[in-house]
Amino acid sequence: MQIPFKKYHGAGNDFIIIDNRELHWQPVQGEVSMLCDRHFGIGADGLMLLTLHEGYRFHMTYYNADGNESTMCGNGGRCMAAFARSLGLAGDQMAFSAIDGNHLAETGNPGKNTILVRLKMKDTCIFRQFEDGLLIDTGSPHFVRFVKNVDDVDVFSIGKTLRHDPRFSPGGANIDFAEIQKDGIFVRTYERGVENETLSCGTGATAVALSAAYQSNNKGGSYHIKTRGGPLTVTYSRLDQCFTDIWLEGPATFVFEGEIVI
Repeated sequence: MQIPFKKYHGAGNDFIIIDNRELHWQPVQGEVSMLCDRHFGIGADGLMLLTLHEGYRFHMTYYNADGNESTMCGNGGRCMAAFARSLGLAGDQMAFSAIDGNHLAETGNPGKNTILVRLKMKDTCIFRQFEDGLLIDTGSPHFVRFVKNVDDVDVFSIGKTLRHDPRFSPGGANIDFAEIQKDGIFVRTYERGVENETLSCGTGATAVALSAAYQSNNKGGSYHIKTRGGPLTVTYSRLDQCFTDIWLEGPATFVFEGEIVI
């Protein structure tokens, strides 16, 4: 089977995106993991399928690099919105469905390959507060730990251990290390399913922003999030331990396109 694809990244978080409206491809785990492999495939943190869905512009299905269908991906959703616009499926605004429900997206004027995309995230509440961090679900579960020198953290080793912590069973959690700085919050994330640190994580940036708001008792506003892959912005409103009107904003960049035989 010959499959056309496009490669996008959102602040360094990269994805293979496939228009599955006519292909009706039903991937198995090994096919997805092969395509995401950076040595033997195209290479990506994840793979997404675009399909039709009644009442929405499209439906987004997300697979982690390990080949398993996963929970919501914030940067992936932003890239999917840019992809849908490039196909002519939507204009500046669109509504689409994903595993965690419906989402709204707004796109700005595209540059040569990059477009600014705002994605509305699901309403959420702080799940649990532990002595060593906060657990929150922003479409995917995240354990947020604030540190003093995030550059010095062994994200891979600590994240690999914490991601399977029994407190986060049965599915585990993504692990975020965040340092509050004068001009924003610097975030590094170990992503389950990728089983490594990624250059950025949209649901992770959202989780960190909301955790910071919770700890500082901010009622609403925005946080500038810095990642190794680029900048993101999270805006929100808050009521007690819960948050609403949450938007994740950042660049979505087209990298290349091609076809591959499965």
